[in-house]
Amino acid sequence: MGKPESESESGEEYLFKIVVIGDSAVGKSNLLSRFARDEFDAHSKATIGVEFQTQVVDIDGKEVKAQVWDTAGQERFRAVTSAYYRGAVGALIVYDISRRTTFESIKRWLGELNTHCDTAMATMLVGNKSDLENIREVSIEEGKSLAEEEGLFFIETSALDSMNVTTAFEIVIRAIYDNVRRKVLNSDSYKTEVLLNSVSLVKDGNSKQSYCCSS
Repeated sequence: MGKPESESESGEEYLFKIVVIGDSAVGKSNLLSRFARDEFDAHSKATIGVEFQTQVVDIDGKEVKAQVWDTAGQERFRAVTSAYYRGAVGALIVYDISRRTTFESIKRWLGELNTHCDTAMATMLVGNKSDLENIREVSIEEGKSLAEEEGLFFIETSALDSMNVTTAFEIVIRAIYDNVRRKVLNSDSYKTEVLLNSVSLVKDGNSKQSYCCSS
């Protein structure tokens, strides 16, 4: 598949591989289809094996292609997912805000990501299905706290109503782009710099600020 960081040493075009991971039925496939095709399938079935979508994003006038990979979260497909991390430079780790068990699995997914990826990752913790506020089991504060603890970006999304879906992907893509540009500059001063991003989480008409970091 070539080098995931870029297709051109001149920096004119980039191809980033991003993986979407998390337990089964947290909405990974619908997040991807909403981002890539602006579609939502209320009757989508569990992903079998691996699939990916490519979306082009403009960053600072540069064409950036995000190749986003989605795979099944079930344990029986773990052998498939181990290979699919290869070459990834970004990740979205997704949980369902209405199912606490999916949030409790996040550290296991982080461990798997760290095991299979030996490069600096731009990683976003995503609390999906924010439209299910009436049956919420994981608070925004809990998600934010875990993200801060693990050094991740954090955002809540709804693939159903499109809330923050594009924003989540674009923050990760921007972080990867910045990391690659820093490597191109080859400046020691960037090595210990912490990248901070602020995103607005809008719920019931109220703006909530959440921030976290990715090195």
